[in-house]
Amino acid sequence: MRGPFMVFLFIAYCFLPTFAATAQEVVHALSGTVRSINPINKTIAIGMNNGTVMLFNESTKSKASLDFDKGIRSESTTVESFTKSGVRVILYYFGNGDTRTAVALEDLGPGPFEERSGTVVRFDSRERVLALKNNSGVEESFHLDPKTVAETPYGAMEGLELEAKDGDHLQVTASSVNGDETALFIQTM
Repeated sequence: MRGPFMVFLFIAYCFLPTFAATAQEVVHALSGTVRSINPINKTIAIGMNNGTVMLFNESTKSKASLDFDKGIRSESTTVESFTKSGVRVILYYFGNGDTRTAVALEDLGPGPFEERSGTVVRFDSRERVLALKNNSGVEESFHLDPKTVAETPYGAMEGLELEAKDGDHLQVTASSVNGDETALFIQTM
């Protein structure tokens, strides 16, 4: 029994680099304001709501295989084509810590924007409604449209594919669209 197991371990050891090479980088998302784009250093600085600034490397020549939702990818602008500073965006990236790499951005438009957080009291993807109860106990409802983006532990996805349950804690970036409070970006907490 020990012989076949050792052969199996040897084969697994030999093919491990092949499996690692084919692994895909999961693309995540965050919402913030573009503070600067540095074409010389190939970096993008994003200002967050809490006042911090996060720095991302540009992926202009990255050979990484990406797990990036096709619908979201088609609505976003590649890093090398995005040139606007001072605008509110959803930034798509992979990696963590000090080695985050930006792959695309999506301009959220002129705003104004509101940040809300709370626990889910109702989520209905068919009716396209998300209702949250904030810390003060006030309930707020948001319309979801096909362009709503959700960030989950599994990466960025279309908001209508989100599987939010009552009691889940979410943060929403919203704007008024045609008189409705519309969720542009949803982040699981």
